[in-house]
Amino acid sequence: MSNIVIIGTQWGDEGKGKIVDLLAEYAENVVRFQGGNNAGHTMVVNNRQFISHLVPSGILQGKTCFIGNGLVVDPAVLIEELDDLEKQGFPIPPDKLKISEQAHVIMPYHRRIDHAREIKKGKNKIGTTGRGIGPCYEDKATRRGIRFVDLIDPEFFKDRLSTILEEKNFYLTQYLQSESFEPQPILDEYTQYADRLAPYITNVSAVINRCIKSGQNILFEGAQGTYLDIDHGTYPYVTSSNTVAGNACCGAGVGPTAIDSVVGIVKAYTTRVGEGPFPTELSDETGDAIQKKGAEFGATTGRKRRCGWLDAVMLRNAMRLNGVSGTVITKLDVLDGQESLKICTGYEADGQRLDEFPVSLKVLADCLPQYEALPGWAESTSGIRRFEDLPFNAQRYLERIEELTETPIYIVSVGPGREETIIRKNPFD
Repeated sequence: MSNIVIIGTQWGDEGKGKIVDLLAEYAENVVRFQGGNNAGHTMVVNNRQFISHLVPSGILQGKTCFIGNGLVVDPAVLIEELDDLEKQGFPIPPDKLKISEQAHVIMPYHRRIDHAREIKKGKNKIGTTGRGIGPCYEDKATRRGIRFVDLIDPEFFKDRLSTILEEKNFYLTQYLQSESFEPQPILDEYTQYADRLAPYITNVSAVINRCIKSGQNILFEGAQGTYLDIDHGTYPYVTSSNTVAGNACCGAGVGPTAIDSVVGIVKAYTTRVGEGPFPTELSDETGDAIQKKGAEFGATTGRKRRCGWLDAVMLRNAMRLNGVSGTVITKLDVLDGQESLKICTGYEADGQRLDEFPVSLKVLADCLPQYEALPGWAESTSGIRRFEDLPFNAQRYLERIEELTETPIYIVSVGPGREETIIRKNPFD
């Protein structure tokens, strides 16, 4: 039995969806433990692309999938995903997808508040996806949320909604200068969602723990990345949940002794969507070339991703925060053809060298990356399936990442397809 957590080590978009899909072959269960439909996991199977926002990536492998209590869920988006997957030949019955009765439900007022706030902030906006994720997590923290167990209780849901709307409408109209809501249309809409999703809703924590006791392998799937973590990321340009590995326990309802190892996903370069400092960002032809070749557009928002050189300072910090056992390097093939490469090994700020990632965004914005140059390679890596067959300079690049992060590389991805992968060590072995 092995229970493994998959997390992103950068600002998200590291390619976790492909790796979860790949490793799900060796697990009986896949658990999503945080976030909402502000995440997008892209998978390519038999030249067909699938993008999921809520349904765990392991569903394409026919695994039992769980939406944990740590998520906030837009039921309309979830139902749309279920319908879309069924149209593509992947029907998902209730025995294959289980939704935690403790997960919180994204409501229409959450989305409207999200949009209205960004408009009000103007140039100081955070860069939220506008999907109501943050406002829903806020309500969870202030005990004003609606859970799935509440949604499927008609009388309780009606009373709860009426109480909450009084406050939300005041905030929307008086502070955000936006429109208010009437309760009945929401009740009608969400009652339909409750009827559709009721068979999927259960005590996920209890079911997962029974799986653990029976010796089944479990893959815990994180969304976003370490530097979007509400506590450990580049605050305030972060998401509204804990994205680090430790939250797999809280967000799924298992004890910490249930986790056997943590696999960190590392893109072979660095990208970021939205606002905030980015020390290794390339605002030149090289950055444009990486962005274009890597098709760096957000799977959820469609926004162009900012691109830059690999940042080992970030990675070292992420390895510590997550207790990473081994890494997966993704999109190595995007660097094919680069004459030379750079890795940031430290920062300089106010004439001093920094080897640790700074907490202050003011300091981070002033950091000058200290680079180590490495030769690139001209050959294509996309058809290679053994580490030893990679170009020498590609091997050296990967080995240098291992040295700088003090963490072994388990897997190297050289293309979007499931088969375009070099496996050095299977974390389930």
